[in-house]
Amino acid sequence: MAKRRSDQLRPIKITRNYTKHAGGSVLYESGDTKVLCTASFIADQPGWRKGSELGWLTAEYSMLPSSTHSRKSRPRNGHTDSRGTEIQRLIGRALRNVIDFEKLGPNTIYIDCDVIQADGGTRTAAINGGYVALVDAIDKALKQKLISENPIVGKVGAISVGIVNGKNVLDLDYQLDSTADVDMNVVMTEKCEFIELQGTGERTSFTHSQLNAMLKMAEGGIKKIFKAQTLPSSKKRK
Repeated sequence: MAKRRSDQLRPIKITRNYTKHAGGSVLYESGDTKVLCTASFIADQPGWRKGSELGWLTAEYSMLPSSTHSRKSRPRNGHTDSRGTEIQRLIGRALRNVIDFEKLGPNTIYIDCDVIQADGGTRTAAINGGYVALVDAIDKALKQKLISENPIVGKVGAISVGIVNGKNVLDLDYQLDSTADVDMNVVMTEKCEFIELQGTGERTSFTHSQLNAMLKMAEGGIKKIFKAQTLPSSKKRK
């Protein structure tokens, strides 16, 4: 692959209906990172929602053993590691932000994100692919008359951005991420409102003006992701 510009996304490929049984099923590819995202519509509520007419959305995230250079052990007894727990909570928070739970009714949507191949940015890829799977699952539920109104109230997208060798860089792959001075994940709505910012000075601190520049770069990348999310299946966007 030719060297990217610092503000350029890795090639995105979104394959919808990737598996047969889930309400929504997407293979989301960002460069060499590949994440299988499914959305399942269940006509039931968590116990703590019982007695209300409000729905819920929850997410799970896992990396397959061969997704990284060295084999990663499978979760034991259904429990993921601390990193996986953090990421699946992030995915859930991001997607719940664009759901009207009254319109969803007493139902639950399960988003499952399984990393097939990791090369940086798996959490942002999971959010982006999970959103597309969610859209497809809701569309199917509407057609089956399981719900009467579309509960999705907006789009959500996510991307990484950082400072590498003193330069702002968008969409960090593993090589860039492992050498970054600053690493940040940004989750936004289509209204350019932030859902979550996760920023860390890995090797150095950063200034307010550097932060603003990274957020502007991330916003530009996420706008391109929104367009990719609405393209027909298997189309690539750079």
